[in-house]
Amino acid sequence: MISNSGRTAIAVMTAAALGTTLTGCVETGRGEMSRSMATSVTCPVVVDESVTTTARIGYQDIPNGDLIVKDQGLLEACMPNADITWSKFSSGQDVVQAFGSGSLDLGTLGSSPATMALSAPLNIPMQVVWIQDVIGEAESLVVKDPSITTLEGLRGKKIATPFGSTSHYSLLAALSAANMAAEVTLMSLKPDAMLGAWQGGQIDAAWVWDPTLSKLTADGHVIMSSADVSEMGAPTFDLSGATTEFVSANPEFMAMWTKLQDYAAGRINADPTGAAVSMSAQLGIAPNLITPQLAGYTYLSAADQASNTYLGGDFAQSLSGTAKFLLEQGNIDAVSPGSAYVSGIYTDAVKKVGQP
Repeated sequence: MISNSGRTAIAVMTAAALGTTLTGCVETGRGEMSRSMATSVTCPVVVDESVTTTARIGYQDIPNGDLIVKDQGLLEACMPNADITWSKFSSGQDVVQAFGSGSLDLGTLGSSPATMALSAPLNIPMQVVWIQDVIGEAESLVVKDPSITTLEGLRGKKIATPFGSTSHYSLLAALSAANMAAEVTLMSLKPDAMLGAWQGGQIDAAWVWDPTLSKLTADGHVIMSSADVSEMGAPTFDLSGATTEFVSANPEFMAMWTKLQDYAAGRINADPTGAAVSMSAQLGIAPNLITPQLAGYTYLSAADQASNTYLGGDFAQSLSGTAKFLLEQGNIDAVSPGSAYVSGIYTDAVKKVGQP
């Protein structure tokens, strides 16, 4: 079971979702840090000038297609009459809070926080609209002591992870499988706070993603990854979610947004080196450091996502399975009816874009 501090974290998230002041994001405005804003941008699909939507979009420092879309100003180029604001978030938990407080329309969050949002006590009216990536070695457990090479070697140690994240979910699943849940101390730290705690000796290990993961492995080593946990039957994903109200009111925007995400995913798969150049402007690190990270994820096309394996079929069962595990760990109050996870997935756009 999760510690009392974990329960407190969920309680705080619930309160924030009900309307307290949002923290954890920085509004970047229309195309800030986008190289494309300083140069002429060619929309890779047919421009739609009819879309006049006002969209508040949240993104994270995760190497995926969202960063390419933002960096190149593709939404702005393809929907020139839309009013788009980008805001940077440090975790999916913050995105869930923003959905709950009504301050965000669409944003990146992991499968674990998305499941929490669709479950009690939050029950936030939102829908998964895109799978940004399937998480593999890109999220891993890094350990400082070179003598520790297995999960069992961490008995009595302190492990940091962002509570409510996909990394937290993977860590809990790994500890549960090894009967280690009561043998370690878990600490909730956001990625940007981990390096200081690591260097100061406050933590012994961390389960996290890049760019923090790479910084920790400079003097640490990986002993397990989310790919390992996926093989145990607990896969994790980075998703894009949107409020149900926004999706219902803006089908044309969602169709264009999906076309551009599909374009960006295709670029990553076809030319990861070139894609890393776009991402570098957003992540603030050199492209050659990003390219190896891309191998730790799987990027799906719209056609893939519209299939029975993903959004077009079995994904609701994946969310429900995640919810059952989160309930066992005390992260949610109840598993929602299966229909809640089915209705929590928006498939119109991926089916339209992914059709032959």
